[in-house]
Amino acid sequence: MPFEHFSLEHLISQYGVLAVFLGAAFEGETAVFLGGVFAHRHFMSWWEAATAAAIGSFAADQAWFFAGRYANRLALVQRFLKTDAAQKVSQLLEAHPTGFILAFRFIYGMRTVSPIAIGLSSVPALRFVILNFIAAVVWAVMITTIGYLFGNAVEMLFGRLKLHLHMLIAIAAIAVILAALAYLIRRQMRGGSATR
Repeated sequence: MPFEHFSLEHLISQYGVLAVFLGAAFEGETAVFLGGVFAHRHFMSWWEAATAAAIGSFAADQAWFFAGRYANRLALVQRFLKTDAAQKVSQLLEAHPTGFILAFRFIYGMRTVSPIAIGLSSVPALRFVILNFIAAVVWAVMITTIGYLFGNAVEMLFGRLKLHLHMLIAIAAIAVILAALAYLIRRQMRGGSATR
């Protein structure tokens, strides 16, 4: 196989949808955001990126839910349950079960532990499947669209860049946004614990 077939563009055009699916399942927003950027660059269509993201996110969260429901003795599940995030999930789930199931994937730091904790709760499996599907679709469409629009904005500001520069700008933007979110969440949690 000629060397040019190993270019970044070729890899994304060949495996981009699979990468978005796996990224949505195991990593989250960054992969889905980049899926939107790739759709803007015409390596895949927007609907392919959003569909792969929704299915990947839905499948992973269902797996974690069933791990909590039926494999709660596994060391991995027990480790998750001892985290501070698991305690916070339990409180939020008890106070707002439907709202929390629809929103947990949007809450930084609670994405993986939430479906496990929900699986350990009394929430019926069918209810979780339906709400999880709705939330996965909304999340995937939203993050993919943000990535797509970001791709447009970068092109408007800088012109048509080489793909690796476009991706570096996207990853830098994601890093700044995640750092800002982590700072705000930590500040909010410290403020909440100080008032108790």
